[in-house]
Formats: sequence, structure tokens, C-alpha cells
Amino acid sequence: MRSRVAIDIAAPATLVFDLARDVERWPVLLPHYLRVRIRERHADGAVTAEMVAVRALAPWLGLGVPVAWRSRTWSERDPLRLRFVHSGGATDGMDVTWRIVSTPGGCRVTIEHDFRPRYPAWGTVITRLFVRPIATRTLATFKSIAEAVSNVPGAAARSDEAPPSNTQV
Repeated sequence: MRSRVAIDIAAPATLVFDLARDVERWPVLLPHYLRVRIRERHADGAVTAEMVAVRALAPWLGLGVPVAWRSRTWSERDPLRLRFVHSGGATDGMDVTWRIVSTPGGCRVTIEHDFRPRYPAWGTVITRLFVRPIATRTLATFKSIAEAVSNVPGAAARSDEAPPSNTQV
């Protein structure tokens, strides 16, 4: 089962990449992520992480189903790409690739899922009911964050500067 979700973001591709590549911060940045626990740090820079996100069922009531998985994840700066390979559990073997490509208005982020379980119907159910909704919400949230940050005047310049002092002249 192959699936693709994409979104256009009015922010620099490198900003989106830097936000998304730090999976340990996802629970701070993404309200539907409950936990990311790093289980192993690999010599090549990859990490094996346990992740838990909520698949909203009735958001107006705050009802959702926690979904957990484990994956080895790493990022590649050229081209801007994030990779996740799931191990164990309901999504064992799922190969996920995030592609972040610059566009005239910012960037386009595409998440591709390649899931080939033993029973194809299982892949269809998991992809439609859980994978796509969580990935779509993840992209929408990163879009909001990146666009908000990129619209702050001088935000990129200030990030490397010392904080302003509170003294008055």
C-alpha cells in the first residue's frame, strides 16, 4: 500500500526541515503527539524512537485513540529528506519518506508511506484510518508553526543574536 500526503508551506524549506527533523521535540511542537522516547542513538546519526500520537475521532469532544509505533529515523540535508522505517507492531516494515522541496512561495512537503504487510487489506485499514489522518495533522501543524515563525520580522536574523537587554538608556 502506497500513500502520499502533501502540503504547501509559505516558509523556507530549510526552516521546515529543521523543525521537523528534531523528532524529540515533536511532543512540544505537535499537540497530537503525546510522547517520543529515544531508545537508541546510532553511530550514523539515526535514532530508534518510540512514538505515540493521538488519532482524533471526535475532536469537538476531545476523543481520540492513542497510536504507538517504533521506528528508526534519520534526516538527510541534501536533498532535504526525513526517513522513518517502522519496526515491530501494526506498521512493521513501513517505509516513510518526507521530501521537502523549495518552491517560489516557500516549499512543498510530501510524506510518502510504503507499507506492504502480509495481508494487503490490513495495510488499507491502517493507512486510511490511522496513518493518513495523523500525517495530515502533522503537516498542517508544521505548516502553522513554520509560517508563523517565517512571518515574524527579522526572526531569522535575531535567532543568532544575543537577546535584547532590559536596560533603558
